[in-house]
Amino acid sequence: MPHRKRKTRKLRGSRTMGWGRVGQHRKSGMKGGRGKAGMHKHKWSYTVKYEPEHFGKHGFKSLKKPIKEINVGDLERFIENGRYSLDNDGTPIIDLIKEGYDKLIGRGRINVKVKVLTKAASERATEKIRSAGGEVILKR
Repeated sequence: MPHRKRKTRKLRGSRTMGWGRVGQHRKSGMKGGRGKAGMHKHKWSYTVKYEPEHFGKHGFKSLKKPIKEINVGDLERFIENGRYSLDNDGTPIIDLIKEGYDKLIGRGRINVKVKVLTKAASERATEKIRSAGGEVILKR
């Protein structure tokens, strides 16, 4: 429809635009309430069509904090990057707690003698580090 034929063009200057004397069709009364008001009542057809997932529960929130793990094979990377301190006898000490890891697991190989500070370690990881001459120190 062209602009010149629209109702708004015809009624310019008429104050109420054809909606009566006391300002019907003007304020929040025409909207059916503010915001999401009436979604279960008079705006139900809108809810069904455009926001069907609005009501109800969705998913769940896990109360368990995920454990951040690191493999034995990745420990040599810390030595290459210089993210370690030295023991009295010159053995590198890798502090996994400070690095943000919770557990040491046993995938991969290590050929360097290291001391590892961690919250938890698997038996296989501990065995691999001991066979390389190192030590696993558990801290809580």
